[in-house]
Amino acid sequence: DIVLETRYAPGEVLIHADPGMMEQVLVNLAVNSRDAMPKGGHLTIETATIALTDTTQFTKPTARPGEFVRLSVTDTGCGIAPEHLVRLFEPFFTTKEVGKGTGLGLATVFGVVEQHQGWIEAESQVNEGTTFHIYLPRLAKKAIHLESPPLPEAPRGTETILLVEDETALRQLMQRVLERHGYHTYVAVSGVQALELWREHRDSIDILVTDMVMPEGMTGQELADRLRTEKPGLKIIYCSGYANNLPGKDSPFHENEDFLEKPFEPVRFLQRVRACADMKTHVPA
Repeated sequence: DIVLETRYAPGEVLIHADPGMMEQVLVNLAVNSRDAMPKGGHLTIETATIALTDTTQFTKPTARPGEFVRLSVTDTGCGIAPEHLVRLFEPFFTTKEVGKGTGLGLATVFGVVEQHQGWIEAESQVNEGTTFHIYLPRLAKKAIHLESPPLPEAPRGTETILLVEDETALRQLMQRVLERHGYHTYVAVSGVQALELWREHRDSIDILVTDMVMPEGMTGQELADRLRTEKPGLKIIYCSGYANNLPGKDSPFHENEDFLEKPFEPVRFLQRVRACADMKTHVPA
């Protein structure tokens, strides 16, 4: 229910930074935006090159003239009240309900940006969304392109898989990866559509690979439970990006070898499919 849009500055826009820390910055900001849009919305991530001569408009004392890369994260969420805006980056300060936030996410972002000789600015209006601008020193030199290490060999197979995923780009990628490695696939965008394919091809389907949160009122777990009543030996792989937010000891997400947390690399996906296919099936007597 959140539209993600990316806009990238053209050419080689380089900074000197730790990739893991930059990923942490992006994830923390994206999670904050998600929480600010409980009914959905629009999340925009944008990069731009900025030449600054006058820094009087900035609130942070580390702002200075020079060449910078600006990373902007914008949401259309509930916004931040002015009295809270000035305290956003204080450790343990949070406007979220008890148990929903530690108040360390934005403080971590602030610390990472400071470590990289940059600064962060926030602008927001209640009910009109929020934008975070991160300014990082731009590198003048060109990128050094290194040889990538060879990817591990991905296992192949010939099994038939029912793939259920509502996100178009991810569904197409998963299907392409599976078919390039020998698998036959039937593809559905929802549990309802998957049931139609199941009725037609049930006997030939070996594995169900299903997202958990899907449209049309049927979750991946409900779909799996229904199919297994008709075919107890059906092998199942659950996929979701919401593993940490789903409660219940009986949930298939908790310490389950048949669960694959998003995002995942294609090789890891194929390894999980192969392991699932090779697993011995225990059918109730």
